Amino acid sequence: QVQLVESGGGLVQAGGFLRLSCACRAPSLTISTSALGWFRQAPGKEREFVAAISWNGGVTYYSDAVKGRFTISRNNAENTVHLQMASLEPEDTAVYYCVADWNPDHARLPPRTSSEYRYWGQGTQVTVSS
Repeated sequence: QVQLVESGGGLVQAGGFLRLSCACRAPSLTISTSALGWFRQAPGKEREFVAAISWNGGVTYYSDAVKGRFTISRNNAENTVHLQMASLEPEDTAVYYCVADWNPDHARLPPRTSSEYRYWGQGTQVTVSS
């Protein structure tokens, strides 16, 4: 049973920063062979891609909306993935979801579409006030 548990969300003023973390528990799988990422969903909007990272951190992707402000990283030894968010804007307000997938084709080039991630966390709320 794979479990993804997010933490670090909260309320922050515009221009501020937050660091989201996701603890990955996958007893029968090796975290270092997975693709990991983050998606978000704002009220009344569709879920959208935020960032993704390959198995060894060598490849990262970002949406245009967060490029240059957010940084995704992972620590395979600690089974964690993080999303460092800076220069936050009210438009970043959303529930943020940690995602993981063990498709071998995804480990090197992580997907940017939600349907390609099998495992999802429960989400953590990020609210940015203006």
